[in-house]
Parts: sequence; C-alpha cells; structure tokens
Amino acid sequence: MIRTCRALGLGSVAVYSDEDYNALHVKKASESYHIGGAAPAESYLNQQRIIEAALSSGADAIHPGYGFLSENGEFAALCEKNRINFIGPSAKSMNLCGDKMECKAAMLKADVPTVPGSPGLVGSADEAAGIASKIGYPVLLKSVFGGGGRGIRLAEDEGGLRGGYDSATAESIAAVGKSAILVEKFLKRTRHIEYQMARDKHGNAVHIFERECSIQRRNQKLIEQTPSPVMDEDTRKRIGDLVVKAAEAVDYTNLGTAEFLRADSGEFYFIEINARLQVEHPITELVSGLDLVKLQIDIANGEPLPFKQNDLRMNGYAIECRINAEDTFLDFAPSVGPVPDVKLPSGPGVRCDTYLYPGCTVSPFYDSLMAKLCTWGATFEESRLRMLGALGDFYVEGVETSIPLYKTIMASDEYKNGELSTDFLSRYNIIDRLDKDIKKERAANGEAAAAAAIMHSEFLSSRAGGNSGTAWKGGA
Repeated sequence: MIRTCRALGLGSVAVYSDEDYNALHVKKASESYHIGGAAPAESYLNQQRIIEAALSSGADAIHPGYGFLSENGEFAALCEKNRINFIGPSAKSMNLCGDKMECKAAMLKADVPTVPGSPGLVGSADEAAGIASKIGYPVLLKSVFGGGGRGIRLAEDEGGLRGGYDSATAESIAAVGKSAILVEKFLKRTRHIEYQMARDKHGNAVHIFERECSIQRRNQKLIEQTPSPVMDEDTRKRIGDLVVKAAEAVDYTNLGTAEFLRADSGEFYFIEINARLQVEHPITELVSGLDLVKLQIDIANGEPLPFKQNDLRMNGYAIECRINAEDTFLDFAPSVGPVPDVKLPSGPGVRCDTYLYPGCTVSPFYDSLMAKLCTWGATFEESRLRMLGALGDFYVEGVETSIPLYKTIMASDEYKNGELSTDFLSRYNIIDRLDKDIKKERAANGEAAAAAAIMHSEFLSSRAGGNSGTAWKGGA
C-alpha cells in the first residue's frame, strides 16, 4: 500500500501498537501514529483510535489491509460516518458477505451453485447433529463470522460434531467477538480455487482470473499459484461469469475474492466472498500486469474500471509461498523472537513482500506470516524452478520458518504434476518426506564439512612440509 501511494505521489499514514513501534511499515510511511497496546483489542481492533489517527493526520481514506478490521462492516460504517473513504466495499455489502448464511442465500438466488448444507443457522449441537444425519458425514461446522480458516471444524461422526461445535463457537468468539454456526457437507479431495473480482461504483464488473489455493494447513493457505492446472479457457470463462454474478448479487464494489471448492467430479461450489484484498494478490498482479492496490484506490475515488473483461489477458505462471514463522514439526506452532539477520531472495521473476529486516522481531501477538515470496515464469516449470532457487536463497535467523516445507513441496512429483488438493500435506505424507529431506541435507552438510576439514588439514600439512626455511622468497 505504501509503495503504491509513493508511486502515485500520495502521502501515507501508518498506525502502530506498542509492539510495532520499530516495524518496517512505520519506517516507510510518510507519518505514523501510535494507537495502543500490543494486544490487538487495544490497538488494531480499536476502531475509534484508528479513526482518531485518520482525522488527526487529515487522511482522506483508510486501506484496511488483510486482517483485523479489513472485513468488519461496523468499521466500514464508522469510516462512512466520519466521511473517510473506506477502500473496500460498502458497510452494507461487507455485512452481507460476512454473513455466510445470507451470502449463500444471495448466491442461490443468483443461480451460483453452493455446497449442500443447512438451510439456515443452527442454534445448538443437537440441531447440527440432525442436519448432519440427513446430508451424511463428514460435515464441516463453520462460523458465519469466521475467516482465514477460523471457526471451522471437520466432524467425521456425531461425537466429533458435538466437540467441534463448542470449539468452533469459542474460536470465532475469540477472533471476532461473535459466532453463529452453519453445517455444510464436507467434500473429499477438493481443490480450493478462488477468483479475483473487481467492480466499480458504476456497476462495471470483471474477474481477473483464478488462483489455485489448495495447499493448506488447518484450512489456511500455504501456497498459491495461477493459472490453476485444471482450468481450461472454457471453464475459466464459465466460472468467471459466475464470479461477476456473485459480485452483482451482493452489490459489491472495489476488489474482492470469490472462493470456490472444486470437487473431484469437476463441479464448482461457491463457499464465500472475501471482502478485501487477499494476501496472495501479488501473483495475480504478476500474470495480469495490473497494480491491484492502485485499482482499489481508483475505484474508491469513484473512477470507472479502465478496462473490460475482453481486455484482460493472462501472461505466464506465478507462484506464491507464504513464509510463516512456525515450526512445521510442532503442528505449525508459532515461532517468535528476535531476527538477528535475514537475507532476502532476488533476481529475475522474483518478488518478496515482507516486514523482515536484520534486527526486527517476530511478535507473539500477531499472525505468523512474515513474507510473501512470489515467482513468475513464462512457463510453470520456470516459475517453479525460480521458486526453488528463491527458497534456497532465503535466510531467516532466530525463528523457525516454513521454508524447508516449501522446498519439499516444490521438489515433489505431485506438485510438478499439478496433483493438488486441500489435503495435499496428509495425502502425500509431506511432513514425513520433509523430515527425510532435512536428515539427508544434514548428512550431506556433515560430509561436506568433514571433506573440507580433511582438505584443509592436508593443505596445512603440505605447507608445513614444504616450508623448512623462510616463508618468503627473495626477489628484486
């Protein structure tokens, strides 16, 4: 956001918590305002403090980013009330998108296919169990106020459903302060495919192609790529037309994402609209040539889309790996603390968006995402090989990262062949394979170190044996 503002000649204002006083966005912005304590409720979820910072700085607009208040209709309404341009959809549209049940009803009315499930919200674990017995296990319990994989539980049987109902409710309340549960049929071996969509305030709407987001952990994305290996032009257009209908059905303006599950049979089912810019938007930028943040700003300013659907073309292949601070072998537990040193990858077709710098800190208070590493290539193989190289060049000292996991995935035949699914990690025993890869690498490094030590010892011995006199040779 700050980079785009600079390119447009616009000033930028950062807000920060006690924990983030030395963060990179604070250093890069034109000016910055402290808004509270490290806990999100005291700062980044404190709507009034953020509005006060905007008013004090004279800001004309607020970009909500990816998390926290980015999909909060109440905050969008507060911006509207204070005559601050919220760079996103209207509060009304956002509330509709955020209520999964109402959004699902709007999609059905617009003839956009959805996943089979409960006709409305379920008020108890008993009611959820009744629905599940009708549509058949396994089922997903989903909080309509969830997001980012939160408030979702897979239930294989009634016992799992009852426990999952309580935990999904509690997790959603902890994340956003409220919860309401719906039940959906769990589709096995699915792909998670989403579409970037854009609609201006004049009713013009387009899709900006798909992103495959199937490689996940705990219902949260790890690796994204575009185009999807299972999409041909006819399917891309057919689902893209549904995306435009979805945007119109909820009167959506600005940029958003329509998310689908693709069953093994090839059928697509709408699951939700993310009413914000996605973490993975850079790969869409790489294949479309668009600056999506600039497009957001222009739409928020009331400008019409500068292109029509037929003007858009995909060029090449792009991959994103989310570099997280977490320990893969401890069930992806967060890894936090100081980062004494970091080396970022670069080169042709490599893009790295990150807050990391030598001496920064990975906080325990916020999301584990540290960087978005993206590569572009004229072919999928070129993009994949560039990603492997970039992962090898990426160095983060002080915390565990997901980089080794991605190396194993990128090198796997299943990934090369496009055999993707939302259960990719478990289906192909990726964690076990990662463990073997790490042991092989350590053994190879140990052998290399031993060989280097022997060569060094032999070199010193040869020097000692050949230098019975002075080490200097005279010469004029």
